[in-house]
Amino acid sequence: MAMKLSRIMPCLWFNDDAEAAAAHYIGIFPHSRMLRVLHYNAASARQAGRPVGSVLSLEFELDGQPFSALNGGPLYRFNESISFVVQCDGQDEIDHYWHALGEGGDPTAQQCGWLKDRYGVSWQVVPALLTDWLADPDPARTARVMRAVLSMRKLDIAALQRAREG
Repeated sequence: MAMKLSRIMPCLWFNDDAEAAAAHYIGIFPHSRMLRVLHYNAASARQAGRPVGSVLSLEFELDGQPFSALNGGPLYRFNESISFVVQCDGQDEIDHYWHALGEGGDPTAQQCGWLKDRYGVSWQVVPALLTDWLADPDPARTARVMRAVLSMRKLDIAALQRAREG
């Protein structure tokens, strides 16, 4: 019997910023919305050491992709081992997402199209064609594109195309 693949929903663990982070992301991406907010009841609040009625978790969509966010306390922090890739069709999109996601984030974490936002979440803001360019059968083209990527903070599509063409 064939199994239907369930939809995968990333869960982001925040100390206590889940609702603010979700609202921030919803304001950046089109076709985005809050789906559900769950609050701590008396029993779960007592067990977690959280105020009754405060936000426990929520579900939201960013451009149709479902996400979950949890106010789980300070046990875990985000790091670069997990990032979200925003594939952009043009430089205007790269500029928009780079500035909107990077505002208030760590400027020292901005390299090669990667950035860390104000909540510590890592994002890759890249041209949609980047993977194709890096998979080019011509190793010289691939090397030129990679050198160009490694020299940039925010990716510049025109500069990457020039590097690709040699």
